[in-house]
Amino acid sequence: MVNSVCALDDFSCFQVPVDLVIDHSVQVDIARSENAVQVNMELEFERNKEKFAFLKWGSTAFDNMLVVPPGSGIVHQVNLECLGCVVFNTNGMLYPDSVVGTDSHTTMIDGFGVAGCGVGGIEAEAAMLGQVQRCYFKYFSHVFFLTKLAIDKFVAMIEAYIRANKMFLDYKGPQPERMYSSYLQLDLADVEPCVSGPKQPHDRVPLKEMKSDWDYCLNSKVGFKGFAVPKESQQKVAKFSFNGQPAELKHGSVVIAAITSCANTSNPSVMLGAALVAKKACELGLEKYLNQQGFHIVGYGCTTCIGNSGDLHESVAAAISENDIIASAVLSGNRNFEGRVHPLTRANYRTSPPLVVAYALAGMACCEILWLFCFHHFYVGIDFEKEPIGTGKDGKSVYFRDIWPSAEEIAKAVQSSVLPDMFKSTYEAITKGNPIWNQLYVPEGTLYSWDPNSTYIHEHPYFKNMTMNPPGPHGVKDAYCLLNFGDSITTDHISPAGSIHKDSPAVKYLIERGVDRQDFNSYGSRRGNDEVMARGTFANIRIVNKLLNGEVGPKMVHIPTGEKLYMFDAAMRYKKSGQDTIVLAGAEYGSGSSRDWAAKGPMLLVSSQILNVILFKLQYIGIVFCLFIYFSSVLGGIAVIAKSFERIHRSNLVGMGIIPLCFKSGEDADSLDLTGHERYTIDLPSKVSDMKPGQDVTVVTDAGKSFTCAARFDTEVLNFLH
Repeated sequence: MVNSVCALDDFSCFQVPVDLVIDHSVQVDIARSENAVQVNMELEFERNKEKFAFLKWGSTAFDNMLVVPPGSGIVHQVNLECLGCVVFNTNGMLYPDSVVGTDSHTTMIDGFGVAGCGVGGIEAEAAMLGQVQRCYFKYFSHVFFLTKLAIDKFVAMIEAYIRANKMFLDYKGPQPERMYSSYLQLDLADVEPCVSGPKQPHDRVPLKEMKSDWDYCLNSKVGFKGFAVPKESQQKVAKFSFNGQPAELKHGSVVIAAITSCANTSNPSVMLGAALVAKKACELGLEKYLNQQGFHIVGYGCTTCIGNSGDLHESVAAAISENDIIASAVLSGNRNFEGRVHPLTRANYRTSPPLVVAYALAGMACCEILWLFCFHHFYVGIDFEKEPIGTGKDGKSVYFRDIWPSAEEIAKAVQSSVLPDMFKSTYEAITKGNPIWNQLYVPEGTLYSWDPNSTYIHEHPYFKNMTMNPPGPHGVKDAYCLLNFGDSITTDHISPAGSIHKDSPAVKYLIERGVDRQDFNSYGSRRGNDEVMARGTFANIRIVNKLLNGEVGPKMVHIPTGEKLYMFDAAMRYKKSGQDTIVLAGAEYGSGSSRDWAAKGPMLLVSSQILNVILFKLQYIGIVFCLFIYFSSVLGGIAVIAKSFERIHRSNLVGMGIIPLCFKSGEDADSLDLTGHERYTIDLPSKVSDMKPGQDVTVVTDAGKSFTCAARFDTEVLNFLH
């Protein structure tokens, strides 16, 4: 979120406390090693030292800002275990804690009685610089104290405050009747082990149905639940040599198994449950404990589900690519969209940490090759209820039920192993950093000195060619269609965060600047460079553009010439000739992680006429919010016409000057016979004050077709700009 921050006179102090946790830079270069954490952290600093120095500068240049260094943990975990305080005490003024966070798990803090709201990066930047947000929720506190730790003065103050303000919930006393707008019921008897996948985090699959579901995926047409593998190829086996030993892969073989740092890191029951699965397996003679199985700690940060798992073994990668194998990953992360986990794993399943270990055990028991990223002979289509995962030391088959720990066993492990001193010792030094962080050189002063040769931190174009008066909104005229999408295009499709593909425009840019292949890093780590991120827009290798007639990949058709080009190259042609552009899409456009670059990137690809910025010097309104309202007032040049939008992404599009339009109910590009080869004209009011939430907008094509869409400007917040 720091990328858009610069220091100017009135903005050297954030209006609310800002905590920035650096948790998305670590990559798994080393695994299955006792020193994996240290080696991966050293490589993380080597790759990202420019970015880290910039962030460290920000913590010294701005008041009211804390930067938690890399290697400390993941943001929502650090907030829950350290930063969250339930009640703030600012110079004797007490008030309830609350948080606006950019992580999917921000609302975990609600379990502590702290109001947490997840937002996108653009909204969070506006909030930290003082924008008054509309109400997202009505605060109703359930304050839970999980353990009776030593009641020091701080805890006593919290309890006194919340009791005095009638926010303490005491289940021992009579409970007042509470009214809610809606109710959800959950029968715990219906809860059963599940996974989700292979391409979307919300595609839930009961564990007992995993085998049949995998068969369905192989046979179904290409889509969210299909790979369209011909019957005669479904049992294909790729044989190769792995570290001098014969090995095999087939469709569904698990090549990545990872317990990842998402919600699980703050849930000791599932983490210890994973350890107990390994312990039981060891006692039955299958394998050793977690470390001996390859599950060494590799880092404290977001890795596998952001695409930072590192390279597969060369022989494994070659076997997958040369034989077109649909390889699988099992992870306890929160995202598994196409192309996100790893370029070579097309089937990715989210599971609990104990299930990750169970899948890994089944694979290793079949081949006796202990390698975190290669579990041969095993595939995701196992039926854990009926098929054994291995053979025990007594020669008998071992089943899933034999190694699964009971709730009582897990509770006992938590009681004896999760102790207050662990948290105290870990977080006492969280702001002190580590020796590598402390050695980073940071320039002095409140104005950052841009390095024109840096490929990590680059001065974004938003502040160039400033004008004091926004030109006002304008429509789209004779626009070409950049992309024609189906449903569920995610922010990962629009702006991937994982590895940078070797043939991409971003790689070409880096090579031209002398960056070696091993230093390409990821899009996520290079978010501070708009040149890289613009080239990474719509660069997901699994993206499907209807203009390419089913071909999968990050290319498009340049309509005037009919050439097939990378998205960035085609967009630059349109931009150079001053031509407007649109995107056609289906339902749930922009779902997934709330990634601000999924709006910033497309904006950078369009006509430069909207890249003029006005700086409003209003008290308590910061630079990023100025950008937000400025671009909102110069809407035009590019539009996205979709059946529906994810809420945060829609807001980000408006904030970056991109027009979000929704087809009318029952209509879409297919029903209107739109091919994407037409040219589109969209008229908008010339004054911001004339724009109303949800107003009808007419779209006309050069083929004579006309249809009405709803403009998804959902609030009146723009009206004060005119």
